[in-house]
Amino acid sequence: MTSREESAPLGRGRGSGLGRGPAQAQAPGQAQAGAKPAPGQAGEPPASTQAGAGSPRRPQPFWPDRSPAFLKLRRAVRALASSEDPVLIGLSGGADSLGLVAAALAEGRDVLALCVDHGLQPDSATVAARAVATARSLGAEARSVKVQVKPGNIEAQAREARYEALMTAAAAESRSVWVAHTMDDQAETYLLGSLRGRAVGMPVSGTVIRPFLSVRRADTVAACAELGLEVWHDPMNADLRFRRVRVRTEVLPLLADIHGGDPVPPLAAAASLARDDAAALDAQAIATAQVAEIACLPVALRRRAYLALVDASLGPRHLEAIDSLVMDWHGQGPVAVAGFQVRRQGAELRVIPRST
Repeated sequence: MTSREESAPLGRGRGSGLGRGPAQAQAPGQAQAGAKPAPGQAGEPPASTQAGAGSPRRPQPFWPDRSPAFLKLRRAVRALASSEDPVLIGLSGGADSLGLVAAALAEGRDVLALCVDHGLQPDSATVAARAVATARSLGAEARSVKVQVKPGNIEAQAREARYEALMTAAAAESRSVWVAHTMDDQAETYLLGSLRGRAVGMPVSGTVIRPFLSVRRADTVAACAELGLEVWHDPMNADLRFRRVRVRTEVLPLLADIHGGDPVPPLAAAASLARDDAAALDAQAIATAQVAEIACLPVALRRRAYLALVDASLGPRHLEAIDSLVMDWHGQGPVAVAGFQVRRQGAELRVIPRST
């Protein structure tokens, strides 16, 4: 059951703006007659400026008294909030990212929401503008940026362009980057990684912070409904040409039937274990091209030496072939990988352009 204290905004009592049930809650950006405008609207400065320099942020309440799904989101943010650094949140206009913006604001964080417009759909500019307007109505600073997606794998190239835009903007304003991947995303990523031979989960923190890996996608949808937010439904999330969509709509339901229960929590738990094991091995890895040094390592650390040596994506077959240059050397030729060749020359492994 939701406690009255947890339903109240961080650092405030149950003042004006509370006392409404979900059906009576005003939509973000709509002020009641005679009421103060929400943070960021005309007539009142953002919440971060109201308490004075050095004081904690005191968010203007924009959620109803009873909002159990939104409370789950807030608790996830609260559990991860080890510092008060300002954050940049990747915004799409969907339930996950809007839920993260709202939860971060409710927990008193200084939020910049950045919507990356990939230009892959005719109405992408309109979608970005709507997402920015919604984030601003909650009290966040928000803007959009247009990027160019390179030809090739659309998902991979769009992801690369998006993260480059997020990291560039965050570095310019000394903000940490938050994204709204959920437990469902973690399970899907783990399955897709397994099909590529590398089943490792997404980390909660690191270069990018993912506060919602303990939160279900259904919770973000329900939270946005509690807040009266209109969310965007990306048509690519229903396009069966993409493997992730087929995993989500076909594989996971089949696994639920076979497993006799929801497969997402155990898959996400396996991803977490694999991630923790990988992090421990990464901490022990050494960067060396010396064959004698590599040969003394256990196989898991040898693989990490090869990954550090070659600035490219290496699959299981690449790693096995490079390992044979060290552990089963009989004068074989180089290993070709992503525009490079890995050769053994004397007592060293050398990485050279393939044209050389």
